Amino acid sequence: MSSISTDSNFTTSSLSRSQAKDPQMGWLLGSLISVWFLTVVVTAQTGLIGKLYMPFIAAIVAATIIIPTVWYFASPRLQRYVESIGHKRIAMFHFWRVPAALLFFWYGAYGQLPFAFWAIAGVGDLIAGIYGLYASRQSETKKNYWAFHLFGFADFVSAVGIGLTFTLLSDPRMQPVAELPLALIPLFGVGLSGASHLMSFDMLRRGVGFSEK
Repeated sequence: MSSISTDSNFTTSSLSRSQAKDPQMGWLLGSLISVWFLTVVVTAQTGLIGKLYMPFIAAIVAATIIIPTVWYFASPRLQRYVESIGHKRIAMFHFWRVPAALLFFWYGAYGQLPFAFWAIAGVGDLIAGIYGLYASRQSETKKNYWAFHLFGFADFVSAVGIGLTFTLLSDPRMQPVAELPLALIPLFGVGLSGASHLMSFDMLRRGVGFSEK
């Protein structure tokens, strides 16, 4: 297994196997994420999301990032569980952004999304997804993961910012974000990934979440 860098001001605090195990928290998170996913699918499929005031959808997207992040900082137990997942798995998880990028390109090719939105969001997600997989295969250093998460979060900020701009302008081409399958990206994937970036920043700051030697 890759060794962990020990550069200056770098301290590791790998969790023991006993600390890493928390099946109750695992079931709770799995259940909440499943309910979240199904809620997006049902509300998008039935057209309920499409009936909302478009800027309100942007507020929902922000809430899906803020709520898990606040819970993380308020719960030492959740912090320990996320630490047990580790930087490697979190970075690997972001590979989902590659198929998301291809979906943006597909809608964009048919003129169903504003060019500035799908081009920036699509290219950014494509790079971030590949970068996440690459980072998960490299040596576990703070520099490696900081670089990935900074890029990945910057991509979210730019994509969400541009999407919000077009949404506030009531551009009708933003309507597909309230419909399946595209709705799963802003209303589900963005929340999970955005929160994971913020949690990873905290773990990197504290020097935790690395694999055991």
